Amino acid sequence: MRRLLFLAPVAVLVLVLVGFFFGLKRDPSLLPSMMIGKAVPAFSLPPVRPEDRGFATTDLGGEPMLINYYASWCAACRIEHPLLMQLREQGVMLHGIDWKDKPELGYKWISERGDPYVRVGSDESGRAGIDMGVSAVPETFVIDRQGRVRYRHVGAVTREVWETTLQPLMVKLRSES
Repeated sequence: MRRLLFLAPVAVLVLVLVGFFFGLKRDPSLLPSMMIGKAVPAFSLPPVRPEDRGFATTDLGGEPMLINYYASWCAACRIEHPLLMQLREQGVMLHGIDWKDKPELGYKWISERGDPYVRVGSDESGRAGIDMGVSAVPETFVIDRQGRVRYRHVGAVTREVWETTLQPLMVKLRSES
């Protein structure tokens, strides 16, 4: 009986460690979003481009679109940027939000690498991103015609992510009235 009492805490510790191990193996891009099916929270962001008027929720709606959170200090944003440029050339409605970054640094970043965004706003405080549930950049949201969040992708958008997930959803949303 004493042996069983001794082994009980060890067994509990092993179960906790196994649970922790499997929890670490979860794909962070599969994190659920509380925003799915809800309207994009109201925001009005100052411009990143000096000649622009910024980006606000009033710019949403009408057609499905992507909102991409990026930052000049984001290494993974460099990975996805060439694909974002291609998507913009293909006519994908793509808006950007420069997250937790100085607007001049966000502007320099898109000026040097190319600007894939129709509208781009500066979320220097991070408030708009927090309201959307952004935990890190890059994150990309699919927004429907009514301005509701339909999907959240955490991490860099790759060709595979675009072709297997985002593009089919955008096609579906375009066909819905």
